[in-house]
Amino acid sequence: MGQSRFRSRTEHILDAKGRLNLPTRFRDVLRELGSDILMIAPWKDHLRAYPLAEWEILETKLLTHGGELGSFVRYVVGGVSECVLDKQGRIRLPPDLRTDVNLDKEVVLTGMLDWIEIWDKDAWYRETATTREGFENHKANLAKLGIL
Repeated sequence: MGQSRFRSRTEHILDAKGRLNLPTRFRDVLRELGSDILMIAPWKDHLRAYPLAEWEILETKLLTHGGELGSFVRYVVGGVSECVLDKQGRIRLPPDLRTDVNLDKEVVLTGMLDWIEIWDKDAWYRETATTREGFENHKANLAKLGIL
């Protein structure tokens, strides 16, 4: 069996307490990784949710190669929150993180292989429209990877 990755996209509704029901396929990846902890970090216009082991890899890279990234570290590492899955498979997104990236009620989760992005639904659709319009800009990099 291949390595578990976060894949696909789903739309969700945050409840009044800011809880987000994680899709079963994402919970399965966490279970295979042996963790029920997600590190949720602000990332400009969305949140990134990392399994603890992936988050620690990112921190190590920042420690060893991030000397010029002080303000980035302050924003992302300073803003990170440890979120534990509850028995219903939900995480509670802290109010400050929700406010930071304008998450209201309707959100989109998208698997990014090693992490999950959490977007405000309207922001997600604007971002994907921009990506779709500029799709040709990715041709050279895809060709380098042997995908085209």
